[in-house]
Amino acid sequence: MNTWYFVHVSDIQPGSPRSFRFNPRYYENWQIAREQIMRLKPELMVIGGDITRDGSVHDFEFQEMKASLDSMQIPYRAIPGNMDTGNKHTVKQGPRPERDDIGLNVTSEQLRRFSRYFGEFPWSFVHKNVRFSGFYAALAGSGLPEEKRMWQWLEDLKKLEPAQHHIMTIHYALFIDDLEESNFDITKPEEYPAWYFGIDQPYRRHIFEAFKAGNVNMVFSGHIQCRRPVQAIDSIQFYKSAGIPFSQFDDRWPDGDPTLGFYHCRVTDDEVDVIFVPLERESTATGGWGKGGHIKPEDRDYSLAQPDWSSGFSKKK
Repeated sequence: MNTWYFVHVSDIQPGSPRSFRFNPRYYENWQIAREQIMRLKPELMVIGGDITRDGSVHDFEFQEMKASLDSMQIPYRAIPGNMDTGNKHTVKQGPRPERDDIGLNVTSEQLRRFSRYFGEFPWSFVHKNVRFSGFYAALAGSGLPEEKRMWQWLEDLKKLEPAQHHIMTIHYALFIDDLEESNFDITKPEEYPAWYFGIDQPYRRHIFEAFKAGNVNMVFSGHIQCRRPVQAIDSIQFYKSAGIPFSQFDDRWPDGDPTLGFYHCRVTDDEVDVIFVPLERESTATGGWGKGGHIKPEDRDYSLAQPDWSSGFSKKK
């Protein structure tokens, strides 16, 4: 039996001391995860978006993370997340005045910047007996040229040469609780988080049908940064992934697990065994500068940033 391993990691978001929203705890958690992954020596690493914390604003975060990933010497493929390229499209403002939801919409410029560092997407390739595919579902409803390309790519999945397994990686969860759930209302405070984390109808159903036609049997999503037990729908297994820097939305489900970590997957001729690997320790670093959340660029005080920061996680309170 031919057995091999790959890693799926999502929502890395280490940030950079050159940026406004730097939290050394997030940075150190990535260093911990990075060392664990390297010790496992997987044949492949699949990254489910949010490689950066502020890549949608700063090229230097792309540059720093590309250097970090390249130096691991593990072949990898990545899709963008909203921190890398902007959020899912909306024409309505949400209930949080400090967050410009319309201004945070994904743009073509941001998508092109991501591709310059981490390659073109969507992508699909076969490694041994597994087909891996990845795309950015948040393009749905954006009206961008990249959205048209995405829908054509999804349509063409059924034409691809089949493999023993077909694993899809997406950033936004295709659904929050159930595939048939109603759309959440961005303007309602109690529904805003669920709106923010998932894909709306009718796009959700179209994507799901494309998965079925393309013989996808496993889907990994990120963004939420809270795991749930696998959900199986029409022979497709849906995995919600943990985050690396921090957890969120863990109060949504009684079976939600906020433990930080990544998936280590064992592949045989017959199955893909998904094993969750928690961070062997979580950073207790203090300090940092700036605020969390989606702070508007014009409201960021970059005099707080420290370009020469290198060690000493408690350097600045």
